Amino acid sequence: MLVSIITINLNDKTGLEKTCSSVFAQTFKDYEHIIIDGASIDGSLDYIETHKDKFTYWISEPDSGVYNAMNKGIRQAKGDYVLFLNSGDILYNENVFSKVENSLVKDIDLVYGNLWIEGRKGEGFTNKYPGVIDFNFFKRTSLGHAATFIKRTLFETYGVYRTDLKIVSDWAFFFKLICLEKRSYLKIDTIIAVFYEGGLSTASSYNELHKEERKKVLLENYDLYDINFDQLLISNKQHQKFYNKINPRVELVTTNRFFLKILNSIIGLFAFILKKKRS
Repeated sequence: MLVSIITINLNDKTGLEKTCSSVFAQTFKDYEHIIIDGASIDGSLDYIETHKDKFTYWISEPDSGVYNAMNKGIRQAKGDYVLFLNSGDILYNENVFSKVENSLVKDIDLVYGNLWIEGRKGEGFTNKYPGVIDFNFFKRTSLGHAATFIKRTLFETYGVYRTDLKIVSDWAFFFKLICLEKRSYLKIDTIIAVFYEGGLSTASSYNELHKEERKKVLLENYDLYDINFDQLLISNKQHQKFYNKINPRVELVTTNRFFLKILNSIIGLFAFILKKKRS
């Protein structure tokens, strides 16, 4: 089972070295490593050329953004599964691929594990993803690309990452596969990679863009109204207003937190079953 590891880099030689070292150290060797560099000028190219015999494919040229670079890697990949390990992300230890190998089987579309999240001051925690993923999961968060093995043929079937989205295209892809297309997935209870806080999608300056892009994707696929998708439990008044938009003939009275949790699930279900009105 061949794994295609795709690493994109732009002027992060230190991060690139850490990422590649974690790949080189793997005891499982049935992988190809693809490097997509965005014409770095910080010495990254020197590092790539020094280790070029360890890379199946590499290129250094300008790109139009993160997802454009990731798509370049996808088009070069030959593996059964693809793992995006971008510059600065590292595999948790040298046995990650060996632990995952038996779970990478042809009838599973997505295989994902956990992430170790490390803060700027060195503190960290395990981000454990649930074994069952639904619409409500994607209202809050997404799978970590560095912890998710994606069957390569899915990109042939559904297309590569959208480049009109600047920071949530991987979220949109996972959302489409799981919520819309009902593709299969498997959770394995092991830490796959280390993710360092401070990336593009975690920067506070991108919070509003993050919300707007996610809302855009949801509204493209569901007949929903202007919902605050970041809140799982909202006030009685907000629940009343939203539910009335779905079914104005029903008078709804919410009375307690437990009922709000139930109602939140119902709202998620409504969103899940509504048919697309736009192609």
